Amino acid sequence: MIVDLIIKNIGKLATMKGNTPFIGKAMDEIEIIENAYIAIKDGKFYEIGVGDNYKHLLNANTEIKDAGGKLVTPGLIDAHTHLVHGGSRENEFAKKLAGVPYLEILKSGGGILSTVKSTKKSTFKELYDKAHKSLDRMLELGVTTVEAKSGYGLELDTEIKQLEVASKLSENHPIDLVSTFLGAHAIPVEYKDNSDEFIEMLMNEMMPKVKELNLAEFCDVFCEDAVFDIEQTRKIFIKAKELGYKLKIHADEIVSLGGAELSAEVGCISADHLMAASDEGIVSMAKKGVIANILPGTSFNLNKNYANARKMIDSGVAISLSSDYNPGSCPSENLQFVMQLGCLGLKMTPNEVLSAVTINAACAIDRQNKIGSIEVGKKADLVIFDAPNVEYLMYHFGINHTDCVYKDGELVVNNKNIVNREQECISN
Repeated sequence: MIVDLIIKNIGKLATMKGNTPFIGKAMDEIEIIENAYIAIKDGKFYEIGVGDNYKHLLNANTEIKDAGGKLVTPGLIDAHTHLVHGGSRENEFAKKLAGVPYLEILKSGGGILSTVKSTKKSTFKELYDKAHKSLDRMLELGVTTVEAKSGYGLELDTEIKQLEVASKLSENHPIDLVSTFLGAHAIPVEYKDNSDEFIEMLMNEMMPKVKELNLAEFCDVFCEDAVFDIEQTRKIFIKAKELGYKLKIHADEIVSLGGAELSAEVGCISADHLMAASDEGIVSMAKKGVIANILPGTSFNLNKNYANARKMIDSGVAISLSSDYNPGSCPSENLQFVMQLGCLGLKMTPNEVLSAVTINAACAIDRQNKIGSIEVGKKADLVIFDAPNVEYLMYHFGINHTDCVYKDGELVVNNKNIVNREQECISN
């Protein structure tokens, strides 16, 4: 069998092999192959080996890439972003620095509600161009798959606009997007005295239409004090499951409300944030196999406590890490910095962090059979890092370690720069 591409002379290859989350000690005990090669055919991994044992796969048309002894990992996966949005919120920065609580900013019409106004005013092209720029930054940092939420419309037309932008980006950009409907991101101003009416509209109009248009795979709810309480969230999730959505939840970010427990009860694939998760909630997640998708960039930016990742790992909860890129609480696309915070803030080991942004992140978006590891048959998404080992990625913080990125076996980033692509055209 002749292959399309051989990547040889890999100093250390982190395979992350598996189709289930790494849990407990498995997050740290990852497979590292030295002096490795990877063979790629038709956009998928075809063979993994050592030394020069690839020679039987060559012909005159096989491309050979010398990794120069560098570290190679699966493509990074950012499993929680608010990618598509209008405007920015630097006007709130001084308030945050002065210690004004987020929920107070939200109650005064800022926060999410401010971005809702900007997103409603933005055209499809404005949202597309802004999100495309962010995806380029993510790609340069080694991210090859991104989850993207709606939630800055809070009414049908704008929610659909956000999701359609994400769909078009997934068609045009090298990064694959996985879409989540987050209509329950905040209570709109016009429903502030009647949140139950908004929830009925959400369940009976918005959620069925989004599913009918096949614009979102997941349904998410911001379950938090002064937003959606436990009973309201449970009600939304029951309807979402009836409609065929998979479930995610913004849980226990600010207040220990019981979101972690609810995630286990209703069968969420992941519960995200969890800075205020209770011990009981952590145990419940472990029993039901809910992935804890932790977002340390948000803790860093808000100068808040970090989620108790060590307790979660020791309790048997699988951990993934994501950027939470959004215009308010984490205006950064830098997943590599989030990985470094996984060590510095969450006290995870470098190997645990790599597990959290590869195979476990793939499981958090239900893509573990296609991505998240380097093994035969999976999509050939990989990163060549200008680093000698996994530890160096976390130790040398605040810079971009990416050398090259391959997406579906195609070179998309070379020497830290995106490979030239034809100008994309959008008709919307």
